Amino acid sequence: MRLHILGICGTFMGGIAALARELGHAVEGSDQNVYPPMSTQLEALGIALASGYSPQNIAPGIDEVLVGNALSRGNPAVEHVLDAGLRYNSGAQWLAEHVLPGRAVLAVAGTHGKTTTTALLAWLLESAGRDPGFLVGGVPENFGVSARLGTGAEFVVEADEYDTAFFDKRSKFVHYRPRVAVLNNLEYDHADIFPDIHAIQRQFHHLVRIVPGRGRLIVNGEDTALAEVLAMGCWTPVERFGIVDAAGRPELATTVAGAADDAVLDWTARLLAADGSRFVVAHRGHELGTVEWPLLGRHNAMNALAALAAAAAVGCDAKALLPAFANFASAKRRLEVVGVARGVTVYDDFAHHPTAIRTTLDGLRAKVGAARVIAALEPRSNSMRLGAHAEALAPSLDPADAVVFLHRPNLPWDAARVVAAVRGEARTVPDVESMVATLAAAARPGDHVVFMSNGGFEEAPRRFLAALGG
Repeated sequence: MRLHILGICGTFMGGIAALARELGHAVEGSDQNVYPPMSTQLEALGIALASGYSPQNIAPGIDEVLVGNALSRGNPAVEHVLDAGLRYNSGAQWLAEHVLPGRAVLAVAGTHGKTTTTALLAWLLESAGRDPGFLVGGVPENFGVSARLGTGAEFVVEADEYDTAFFDKRSKFVHYRPRVAVLNNLEYDHADIFPDIHAIQRQFHHLVRIVPGRGRLIVNGEDTALAEVLAMGCWTPVERFGIVDAAGRPELATTVAGAADDAVLDWTARLLAADGSRFVVAHRGHELGTVEWPLLGRHNAMNALAALAAAAAVGCDAKALLPAFANFASAKRRLEVVGVARGVTVYDDFAHHPTAIRTTLDGLRAKVGAARVIAALEPRSNSMRLGAHAEALAPSLDPADAVVFLHRPNLPWDAARVVAAVRGEARTVPDVESMVATLAAAARPGDHVVFMSNGGFEEAPRRFLAALGG
């Protein structure tokens, strides 16, 4: 079958392309923005990429067009597909029809940490000899590709709550029908399609409704919004995870009135290092051992618990998996060190929400101590650009000593108020060239400079590294 994928450089659709190619289909695609890491992966797979959405980019004889959810009516390629009567589908539905049947699906959902947790879960299953299939919204360093079929019974999928396509407004994750679902956390996001957090909770409830009774729900026991989702109805065994203090007491465990049961933590981590790099894991009060790994932050310890619990839910020995954490390499652009030059360490981070910004910077601060941290931020997600998170942005940047904020001319809200409220030194710049020049003039040996954006950022981290002579 010949497939054309519209929006192929998105992390999800790029993974679909890799799976289709592995199944033996002829695959091509087009996208408005072609940038790494997905463009690099697709080129390595020999998949032809076209820039832009001209109808001419869809070759004659295509059997099916898979449409990414970034495209809507009025897009020239979409209009051509409809007018020409071409067969079309969404990536999520295609995955459900061609890859997931017969597999034990483990779906990782949540506002934050989906990519890291999905990659980690796949790595744990790999370490257990399961040879899982997976589709991750990024490129896990342990595997070098964002998706593969695998030969094992399990398939791990990053389960996004964003809508499926212009013709299917359900959340993508309802297509996957998982046996095990991880509910990592839930906050308001995607302001372009959800009016409030209650609308997102309704979608999570739809996911809960399709997990079978013989399956498992792995749920953040510290998250009130998720407790409210479970209170809407739950038909599947639930295991909760969370952080405990030195005395073994839950730090933030929560429940809500009307919840099906008490919020007892089944899986816990007790931090041995403030930066989250060492912690003791316990299951129902029984200590399994200590994890020592390269990731930072309390949030990543939570991600670790979620992945370990999910692996155990399909029969893996949790204690035997603990050594595998030491060899886990997260997905690209998750506080990824791109290089060091003139004593300045440069990071690339896929930031999309104030909570993600804060937890990432907190983890880095705990690691580097009093060293200077500079955040270079592009408000790139739809919610960011709409200003939905404007009030929370300045507090999220508190761990940074200085902030350079990319205020492009087309940003529809004034960033001056946010910049004025930042605790440390802060300024705006109109373009990436100015940002790189500003940072190069300000950086000094010992600094840690973190570029934060969920877009291509015009290769800003690597341009900055080059400007330093790296």
